[in-house]
Amino acid sequence: CCVKTSRQGCFAISILHFVTHATSSTFLFICCMGVPRLCKKEMTLRTFWRRGGNSSDLRYALRCYAPVVYKGLCPSKAGTLKSMVLQSDQLQLCHPSAVDDVQEEASSILEEMAHRLQLSTVRFPSPSHSAKSLKPCSASICVNEEGIQRCVSVERKHRHPTSPGGPATSHRSYMDFLLMSYLLYTYDLALPVIAAGMDFMGMKFVGEMLRMSGAFFIRRSFGGDKLYWAVFSEYVKTMLKNGFAPVEFFLEGTRSRTSKSLTPKLGLLNIVMDPFFKGEVFDVSLVPVSISYERILEESLYARELLGVPKPKESTSGLIKARKVLSEDYGSIHVYFGQPVSVRSLAEGRVNRCQFNLIPRYNKPTPSYLEDIHSFVNDSAYRLVRAQEENMVLKPWVLLASLLLQNQVSGQKRGIALDELTEQAVWLRDLSRQYGAFLHWPEHTPPSEVVSSSLSLHRGLVRISEGRVQLPRSAVTPEEELLSQAVIILSCASYRNQALHVFLRPALLASAIHTEVFNSFSFLRNMFSNEFILCPGATDFEEACYLLVKTGALQVTQQEVLVTERGHRTLVFLTSMLDPFLQGYQVSLFKSFFFYFLSVLFSPQLSVKFTDRVWFPGRLRYTEVLSSDLQKNSLAALLRLGAVRKIKGYVGFDHPYVPGFKQQQSMTVILQLNEEKHPLETA
Repeated sequence: CCVKTSRQGCFAISILHFVTHATSSTFLFICCMGVPRLCKKEMTLRTFWRRGGNSSDLRYALRCYAPVVYKGLCPSKAGTLKSMVLQSDQLQLCHPSAVDDVQEEASSILEEMAHRLQLSTVRFPSPSHSAKSLKPCSASICVNEEGIQRCVSVERKHRHPTSPGGPATSHRSYMDFLLMSYLLYTYDLALPVIAAGMDFMGMKFVGEMLRMSGAFFIRRSFGGDKLYWAVFSEYVKTMLKNGFAPVEFFLEGTRSRTSKSLTPKLGLLNIVMDPFFKGEVFDVSLVPVSISYERILEESLYARELLGVPKPKESTSGLIKARKVLSEDYGSIHVYFGQPVSVRSLAEGRVNRCQFNLIPRYNKPTPSYLEDIHSFVNDSAYRLVRAQEENMVLKPWVLLASLLLQNQVSGQKRGIALDELTEQAVWLRDLSRQYGAFLHWPEHTPPSEVVSSSLSLHRGLVRISEGRVQLPRSAVTPEEELLSQAVIILSCASYRNQALHVFLRPALLASAIHTEVFNSFSFLRNMFSNEFILCPGATDFEEACYLLVKTGALQVTQQEVLVTERGHRTLVFLTSMLDPFLQGYQVSLFKSFFFYFLSVLFSPQLSVKFTDRVWFPGRLRYTEVLSSDLQKNSLAALLRLGAVRKIKGYVGFDHPYVPGFKQQQSMTVILQLNEEKHPLETA
């Protein structure tokens, strides 16, 4: 019941978002549900809304809304857009011998997909409902207005449809829909249409309201349907090239259940950039946006999904039942609009657009050109997601969650004294700031009050008893206790993960410090490239050395790297941040080993029982290892590195006499680093 209610509350907010959209934009937003890290001098947050403030919802809905639009653009209906897509040359090339059949099928796809944006639906009742949905659950919403002004400057500079774009939002919560529309409507910035999943379309009444509010519905997976992909890409590019509206989508493809940035998906970003590659527009401007929640609405739902509990299906009845969830306190929200980035500037010297000079633009380019384009889009996507991470604002609870999880692993069942937790939080606050994190820590409030306030807001995840702070336990059956504890730990881990981008590179170096430092660092970096955002070609090793030397943890000479006396505390913390992921990869490797040999000797069913019920209990130091996201990423990395291989539907240990054994040996050496600190018993 708790899971269902939480999901419905999140979905209620997403529905309200779709009714807050209008007209067109001339730039692309890259939005991140997380928290910004910026230079303090650039981050002047203004609290433009606070709970308890006096405001009229009707006046807000009727306010003058005058965004900058393309110069000379005539309003056009959604039907005109569909006609332009159907007449495009790209669709005709899908099946040249059956043009009539293609037209009929493409028309059917567009009828299912296309939005029917109407300004009346956008204005009423959405803005007032948006405000009402935010007021009960958020204490305040803060935004950097200098970033808003940069967006306005970009719009005024590119008022002709030669520099189009659209919001490409990364996804942490359903609330990001609502927040972006709420902010853009408030500041008279043009609002986009939204790429939504098919599951929303099936909702009675609500689905049609979403369509009339600017939502267009796409399949979660296109498979090998070339016509569907052609219709979809032409639909998006036609809106961008002709200034109908910008398109909001998720750069990461889906919500991140772990609050880590996900590996970016390149499909829609490639479509958005394609008109520039073909010379159909002069430029595309990208504006990264980071959104931070002090408390995530879906925290328990995400944890259960990571443990294998299916998410509830979206429904209109669930939306109605979920209104009570919005009455809870979810703290403050911070939104940061980053520095606009020009795709034209990014592509200078990287992409040769002469490919399309002498051939029709809809013809397929050469393989070498496609490879260059893919490399450029991939690098740009990583750069944008990395920029989002660097713009993250960390709340005190992120630091507290990191400390509480490490204390949990150390075996102190009675928890940690509140005074000791406060002292450690102050130490970690100073360390994170030295590493460049933008931390929203009240300067004129005593640290004890800051810690107490954060613990109170997240009282569902922590318990204070006799002056000690601990993660709560339930006195129920062992199975229920394990699930309950896992949900709490994974929920806390999702907040800790918000700070991983700050500590990741020093943590990689700290984990490799007692071996061949550079080689071990490079291998760890390569192994975790599925897990974290590690940009291709980045100087991460130099950055890690600089940060650890800067904070006095290391001394680096031409011959060796030495740990200073004051650096031991820092290195212990950093290695503890990375340990759950190291053990997760270690467990995936050993699990594959046992599964393979037991499957050969007995049966796959028996091997699963032995691995999950006999070998693992009592040997897992970190509950995060149970996360499906960690297991998926670790298996992908092990397969990529050749440590394991997939044979007839299962993953097995690589054979010593087949290619890839060297990678397997390297994997064993690196994972040995974690085993030496926390030995795992053999079967």
